Amino acid sequence: MLNAMGLLKQRRFLPLFTTQFLGAFNDNLFKTSMVLFATYAIFNDPHMEANFNALATGIAILPFFLLSALAGQLADSHDKARIIRIVKTAEIGIMLLGAAGLMVARAGYPTLGIGLMLGAVLFLGVHSTFFGPIKYAILPQHLKPCDVLGGTGLVEAGTYLAILLGTIMAGYVPIEGAAILVIVVALIGWITARQVPPAPREGPRLKLNYNPFTASWRLIRTTMHIPRLFLAICAISFFWTIGSVLIIVFPPLVKNVLTADERVASGAIAVFSVGVAIGSVVINTMLKGRISARYSPVSVVAMGVFVVIFSFLCRNWVPAAPGTFYDWSQFVAQPRAIPIMLCLLAIATTGGMFVVPLYAFLTTTVEKDQTARTVAANNVVNSGAMTVGSIAVLGINMLGVKPVDMLFVVAAMCLVSAWIAQKLHAACD
Repeated sequence: MLNAMGLLKQRRFLPLFTTQFLGAFNDNLFKTSMVLFATYAIFNDPHMEANFNALATGIAILPFFLLSALAGQLADSHDKARIIRIVKTAEIGIMLLGAAGLMVARAGYPTLGIGLMLGAVLFLGVHSTFFGPIKYAILPQHLKPCDVLGGTGLVEAGTYLAILLGTIMAGYVPIEGAAILVIVVALIGWITARQVPPAPREGPRLKLNYNPFTASWRLIRTTMHIPRLFLAICAISFFWTIGSVLIIVFPPLVKNVLTADERVASGAIAVFSVGVAIGSVVINTMLKGRISARYSPVSVVAMGVFVVIFSFLCRNWVPAAPGTFYDWSQFVAQPRAIPIMLCLLAIATTGGMFVVPLYAFLTTTVEKDQTARTVAANNVVNSGAMTVGSIAVLGINMLGVKPVDMLFVVAAMCLVSAWIAQKLHAACD
């Protein structure tokens, strides 16, 4: 097997990796800039902040639910590289819209600015819906079977390193700088996308179904009846539901529980991103390139344990003086700050170890002309589960449940994911 890092020297992998990296960076730079700006500069109420984050998350997820079936059909019936180029062209227009929203809100028109920003979030969801099946489905077409797990791990690690950089950048650059940068990065991504090698259709031409509801139902029905795919998709869906809850809860938790500023919030999310990247690479080393769910159950159980520890560490936190927030130096000086950051790193690392083999499993246990549709079916179920998670957070938040208590719900969901992953391991390994 090629050393996984050696794939970065290959033209069959590097342009795709770079394009995905830039896309993830840009997506996260814009969304984090928007969330931090809304949390710290527009709203001044914990419930409004959580509700806005939940709304933005739900809007971003909606296109996955409605359009993943069509995205999978298109990817399996057309040249995947050509679709990538179309999607990256659209990203330029989306970022122009998002940048306009940031600037309008900054100019003192928050209602219009938020409307434009949420519109950009919706279109970014469409963008990711059509790109998502390809970034995994194209790997078995471009790579040797023994390199697919390594390539999947690198894509996942690169994604979260991009999230890391985008998150840090969002915490440090002014809104005006973020508005310019997202457009520039979209243009660079368009250039790298043009270097992705062709990945033409394999198998017979498909008759496309443009009805989002019947297409989604047929896609799920033809995929989920296969036990191994059913279990893998359910396990991944629970994982991303956990992720959606954490994404919604985390910024208000940092602001209102840890009483830290937006730079600390972005830094904490960045630590989480580093952890997932580490876990993605570590699991590839542990499995030695073999695609298996062997370590997934114990990984997600460990993740749940660290979530509980994180909740307890946040309790009895000494808040900053009323009306102020800790900056980085003040935050790190607190006795529990380093344990909290290490716990976040552990949560993310075990999460990466859990999910990466499951994605590789999806793309290597079906025929190559069905991989995009399989990933698309996974995205439909994932988006439905994440939407339920977002709605549940809204409901729990309305009941007055604190973010630190909501983390116990996350820990319980980790146990469900472990049970499903264990069934998959028993059935297939």
